[in-house]
Amino acid sequence: MIIDLFSRKVISWTLSSRHSVDFVKEAFRKAFSERGRPEGLLFHSDRGSEYTCKEFRDLIDQCSVLQSFSAKGYPYDNSVCESFFKYLKMEETDRKHYRTREELRLDLFSYIDGYYNSKRIHSSIGYKTPNEIEKEFFMNNC
Repeated sequence: MIIDLFSRKVISWTLSSRHSVDFVKEAFRKAFSERGRPEGLLFHSDRGSEYTCKEFRDLIDQCSVLQSFSAKGYPYDNSVCESFFKYLKMEETDRKHYRTREELRLDLFSYIDGYYNSKRIHSSIGYKTPNEIEKEFFMNNC
């Protein structure tokens, strides 16, 4: 899951049955490409092995991206991601049973693209949606 901290928009996500560097790299590549390979990018994450391994660090080095980590035992740096997962569970996936991975993937897509980014307002960004914040930013700065 790659979330823009400024707008709270979910830029990219992948679904995997296990933690691995491959799914993290896939999400990063999709987000990096979606954003037009920006310069001066800061990638912040927790200290999970997927983010600290040489394979992932080599990828972000190739993209000239600076990596930042949460302090050990300090979860507040990732509050935006933690908040997203709290609401995803509360508003969408809690008490649901998915028969297939594809059914889960479609439900996540529907929630993220059809609701969270486009309709769900956030108090932290002035009671606007992530898409509204980004639209305003790009209209005023490009």
